[in-house]
Order: sequence, then structure tokens, then C-alpha cells
Amino acid sequence: MIDSILLQFMLIGLLGIGSQWAAWRFRLPAIVLMSIAGLLAGPIFGLIHPEQDFGAVYRPIIAMAVAIILFEGSLNLDFKEVKGLGRPVVRIVTLGAFISWILGAFAAHYVAGLSWAVAFVIAGLFIVTGPTVILPLLRQAKLKARPAKILKWEGIIVDPIGALLAVFAFEFIRFILSDEVGIISLLSFFLASLFAILLGWACGRGVGWMFEMGYVPEYLKSPVVFTVVIACFTIADEVTHETGLLAVTAMGMTLANLHIPSISDMRHFKENISLLLISTIFIMLTASLTLDTLFQILNIQIMGFVLLMLFVVRPLSIWISTIGTDLTKPEKLLVGWIAPRGIVALTVSSYFASVLLDEGYEDANLLISITFALVFSTVVAHGFSIQWLAKKMNLSMEGPPGVLINGSSTFTVTLAKTLKELKVPVMIIDSSWERLMSARRAGVPTYHGEILSEQTEYTMDMTPFEYLIAASELDSYNALICTTFVPTFGRNNLYQLSLRNQSGDNLEGLVHSIGGRILFEEGASWEKLNQLAGEGYKFRKTNITSKYTFKDYMNNKNEGAILLLIKRPSGKIDFFTEEFATKAEQGDVVVSLMPPDKERDKIQTRLEEQRNETEQS
Repeated sequence: MIDSILLQFMLIGLLGIGSQWAAWRFRLPAIVLMSIAGLLAGPIFGLIHPEQDFGAVYRPIIAMAVAIILFEGSLNLDFKEVKGLGRPVVRIVTLGAFISWILGAFAAHYVAGLSWAVAFVIAGLFIVTGPTVILPLLRQAKLKARPAKILKWEGIIVDPIGALLAVFAFEFIRFILSDEVGIISLLSFFLASLFAILLGWACGRGVGWMFEMGYVPEYLKSPVVFTVVIACFTIADEVTHETGLLAVTAMGMTLANLHIPSISDMRHFKENISLLLISTIFIMLTASLTLDTLFQILNIQIMGFVLLMLFVVRPLSIWISTIGTDLTKPEKLLVGWIAPRGIVALTVSSYFASVLLDEGYEDANLLISITFALVFSTVVAHGFSIQWLAKKMNLSMEGPPGVLINGSSTFTVTLAKTLKELKVPVMIIDSSWERLMSARRAGVPTYHGEILSEQTEYTMDMTPFEYLIAASELDSYNALICTTFVPTFGRNNLYQLSLRNQSGDNLEGLVHSIGGRILFEEGASWEKLNQLAGEGYKFRKTNITSKYTFKDYMNNKNEGAILLLIKRPSGKIDFFTEEFATKAEQGDVVVSLMPPDKERDKIQTRLEEQRNETEQS
């Protein structure tokens, strides 16, 4: 075992973020890799045991991390987003949660062999899915907007409800079975829950008011928010255990619906913090398990309980609760299957295991084993199946990476038409109906709106698009668009056209630091490209083969040609830029802008047709 606490923290961070990177690189569920990494570092090889080594600070660290993660997730719960989803979401988080609780308690009693008291406590906890596991899966699966929003809202809203339900079940059982606990104790629990909601609302309104009135400078806004979140969670949790989760959820939802620009500006920073916390906390939890806990999972009763929760309790609760809603059968099937459990279930179950054991319920020693069995099983089963099932149900936006182009012009319309011919999803967005007319006449998908507006964020689904080209008439506006969408697309997938060289806005130094990559070769400005497209320059698609290599293509191409992009067989697109010289390989398609040399055009077309026929034969 590693004795140094500092080295343990380093290893936990490396394993957590390393798992996230490997998941991105190899398109695997991140939560699965984190679970495996934690098990290898903890109970299997014995390198670390955070719960034992960190001592008294272990649980507070976990608790505060869960509070911040839940707050960050609830900041995305804008009521504008739930338009059209209200009834299904409300039914799932109320009736669906209640059905899941009752069915789960019966399964825990009759199959897992738990007493009724322990069964109802743990079943309340198991209605939780939560943002720590749902949000990474949604990013991975690229679901259509409707089922993705339903799963996100359910995960974030039910997270505190599940913990509170477990507390309520415990208090109610104590009320029934104990002579010392009266109705006042039960009433105090409901009052504490109401206090937590009001506290969260007040904290959210207070922070919002301070920001709007300018009482907090920009550089202090993120620290202030996080300090208030921890204070809100701690105060509520000290009043009644687990109500802190309800308080931070209420605070996040309050801030999300105030629509304060400062909160929106900080959202990406908070997402990064949340990702770091999810990665490290999940490693800490799995690494703190023991081999005895893992061996208990192989118990036939525990395995039977997990199977019932996977294939009966969850699907049945969703199916019954959504009767009479407008959810389609594929949507019900997908939502009824996807319910991974995560950090909240693991942390709260360990708390109740100790409390119930103190109350004399000996079967509570199985709680951690049952919880981890369900967490790991659901994470693996749902993590590896969500993409496959979404595709089968036609609920996935999976496909070749698409290109979103802001700004309709002669050049961008022809470029979009060429991409469409290459089977690349493409869309042009512009705030002018007049400029979009040529795109609609060319059969190119369009969206009328301002790309930076809040309305566009709610009404336009950007899931199919992995590349963004800012191609308006203003360099500064293009740079602003690229900078705004860095967290969404990643800096490497953001491009912009230069309006002019060494003139106009003359933002050369600015766009290199905060904008997107400047497309194509030096001198290929917005004005020049549109001028050439208007003069009859052709967009030519050339197949690179074993007999006609990229070197041959470069030797034979017209001197006036401008190289635009390379489409790979995988669907990936590499754009030519001023600072990045890409090369085509066999099987790639090179798109370029060629001069309108009619005779050369005919010869080139005939040569390409002959090469294609030879390759096919």
C-alpha cells in the first residue's frame, strides 16, 4: 500500500482523468473504466484504501463533492428546456419513483432476503440515477434531444429525492417500531426538507441579486458561488442528514431560471470542476471497497435482486408511470432500460449500513455489497448498451460527424452542397431569411436564427455536428462565435474564414488567441472565396487511390486551386488551414476549389472517371 497521502491523491487523480481520456479516445463508457481502475487500485492490488487512509475527512470530502456535482447538474434545469416534456418528466419523478420504490422493496425482501425495514430504506435509495452517471452516458450516446432531456431531468431531480426517501423510510420505520420515537420526529423530518428547499431558493436568489447589482466582482463570482453551495449544503445537512442534497438542487434550479449572464459564463468552468470531482470521487469509492464486499456480490440472492431491478422493476415503473403521455414505445423502452446508479447510491448506502447496524438490523451488513453490485451492473450494462439500443430504436443522432456553418453566402452554400453530396450532415445557420434563400434553393438544410442567442440554444439540436465554421462578413464576430463554442466543439473543431488579409478588422493576433483556426491557405479570405465562387470556380472532389496518390494529385493540380478539406473513410473531416498542412491517404476524398478551365475540367473529369472504374473493377 502507498503510505503517502499526497501520492494517493496523485494516483486517484491520474486514474480518474486517465479513465476519462481513455473513454474518449476509445469511445468506451467512462464510468465503467473508472470503476475498473478503482477496483484494481483498491481491493485487488491494495495500492490505496481512501476510506481507511483519509480517516475522518473521507466522508466530508465525498459529501461536498456530491453536493457540487448535483448543484452543477441542476444549473442545467432551465424550465424553458422542459417545454413539451413536462408531463412525462413529472410522472416519472413522482409516480414512477414511487412504483420503483415499492417494487424495489418487495424485490429486496423476497429475493435478496432483507428485512422489511432494511428493504424499504435501500429501495428508496435505488430510485436514484443521478448526473454523475447519466450525463457522461448522454455525452457518449448522442441521443436525440427528447429522450436525452427526459433522462437528464429525471437523474438530477430524483437524485436528492432518493436520498430523502431512504431517510423518510428509516424515520417512518423508527416511528412504527420504536416507543421512543414519536410523530414529532417524523414531522420534524418533513419540516427539515421544507427548510432545505427554502434555504436553497434563498441562497440562489441571494447570489443572483448580488451578481445583478454588481456587488461581486467578476474574478470572485466562481469562488462565491462554490462557497455558498457548500454553506447551503452543510447547513441543511446539519439540520437533517441528506437534506443538503435537496438544498443545493433547489439553489441550482433557482439560479438556472434567473437567466443571469454571469451564471451562464461560469457554467463551463463548473462543468470542468464537476468532471474532475466525478472522476476522483468514483475512484475513491470503488478503491475503498473490500474483497469481502466483492465476494458477497456473487451471492445468488444478490444477483437475483440485481436482475430483477434491471429487467423488471425499472422497465415496469417507467411503463406504468408514462401511460397516457405522448412518449413513443421506443422512447419508453430506452428510458425504461437506462437507469445507472452512481456516487449518491454508494455514499448514502454506506451511511445507512452503519446506522441500521447500530439500530440492530444485522442484515444491513449486505447493503454495501448489494449497492455496489447494482451500481457496477447498471453502469456496465447501460454504458455498453445505450448506443446500440438508441440506434436500434432510431433515437440516436449517431452518424458521420457533421458540419455547422454560420453565415450564408455563395461560397458557403456551394461548400455545404458539396459536403451534402459526400453524405456529410451539414446545416447553414443565418439570421437573415434573404441570405438563406440561396441555400434553400440548393437543397441545403438551414436554420433561421442568431447562433449566439439563448433561443437558438433551446430550439436547435447541435448534437449531429462536430465541426463549426464561422463564415460571416465580420472577423470579430467569427472570432466571438468560435470562442463561445470552444466548450461545445473543442478548439480543434472550430474554424473561421478570414474577411480580409491585413485590412478590415485586422484581428490577426486576436483570432489566433481566442478565435478558431483560419481556414484554407493564406490569402483565401471571405471576399476572395466568394468572388471566386461567383466567377465560376468549381468544387472538385478527387479520390485518392493506390494508383493516384496524394503526391500525384499535388503535382497535377491547377496552380490556382485552393485546397479545402479531406474526407476520410471513417467520416472524419480534416480542413486545410493556414497553420496545419494535412495529407490525404488511400481511400480519402480531397475537395478543392478549381479555376473554371472548361477543357481542363473535361479532361480531369474523364481521368477521374477512368480511375474510379479501374479501382472498382
